[in-house]
Amino acid sequence: MTSATVTVVNETGLHTRPGTQFVQLAQKFASDVTLKKADKEANAKSIIKVMKIGISKGDEITIEASGEDEKEAIDSLVEFVKNLTE
Repeated sequence: MTSATVTVVNETGLHTRPGTQFVQLAQKFASDVTLKKADKEANAKSIIKVMKIGISKGDEITIEASGEDEKEAIDSLVEFVKNLTE
């Protein structure tokens, strides 16, 4: 398993459109991907579950991946969150 922690800088956090883009990116990887915020956890490949944990600007999130392409998944998803501006 590989993980990384990143702070959300996007004004709208990971809501609707950016959340959907994040989930679509996560779905491209074979690895299981989990998104954590404080004591909440969600399958990063499910928009409903990602929306349910309510990720806003300034939140620190941890992305975990487990599987054959876990490193690539983490690198891509962290980069997505760091560069997300809307």
